[in-house]
Amino acid sequence: MKPSTMSVDEAILSRRSVRAFKPTPVPRATIEHVLEVASRAPSGTNMQPWRVHVATGAVKEQITREVLAAFDAQEAGHEREYKYYPDQLRSPYVDRRRKVGWDMYGLLGIGKADRDKMHAQHGRNYAFFGAPVGLFFTIDRDMEIGSWLDHGMFLENVMLAARGQGLATCPQAAWPPYHKIVRRILDFAPEEVLVSGMSMGYEDETAVVNQLRTERAPLKDFVRFAGF
Repeated sequence: MKPSTMSVDEAILSRRSVRAFKPTPVPRATIEHVLEVASRAPSGTNMQPWRVHVATGAVKEQITREVLAAFDAQEAGHEREYKYYPDQLRSPYVDRRRKVGWDMYGLLGIGKADRDKMHAQHGRNYAFFGAPVGLFFTIDRDMEIGSWLDHGMFLENVMLAARGQGLATCPQAAWPPYHKIVRRILDFAPEEVLVSGMSMGYEDETAVVNQLRTERAPLKDFVRFAGF
């Protein structure tokens, strides 16, 4: 579809986590447009508790080089500053997590014993899956859970606004453990917590990994109606 011609439903339904991108550059004006549109996300008392650090070119390459080196060396001391998952995932959440993982690895021909291939595939996060734009989202560490919820709405807006411009994205929870490296290179303040990374660019539609389609639970599993 041409940029800016999608309906809201089309943007939501066509949004996917893309894990292979074309090297085609994204103009700065397009990135700015996406972020400006996304900034209309709601937030409690309009606090707008989000910051975005955009990396392209040599800076993005430096981040990839240094983080991949730490990842491949399995360096100690790289931990996220907040918990994303509970210590013990239970059904149905652990089942969904396992399924999407093995669905993706199945497309790539990676078996359960292929630890090296799994490591290499996970490492592609730190090369932004070949995308020309890397985004890093931070929040002040004195913000509470309400502002984190607001931040999540902003992240979703970024992804939907990107779809409106014909772009693809992949939100990446793989980045926060390497916040020390990212912080040093991008020079963001100590009071900022790295919430997430995101790859942005044009989808490589020939890549096998982009055939992945994740499932969603039916309404009956998560919706309760009252008064009807």
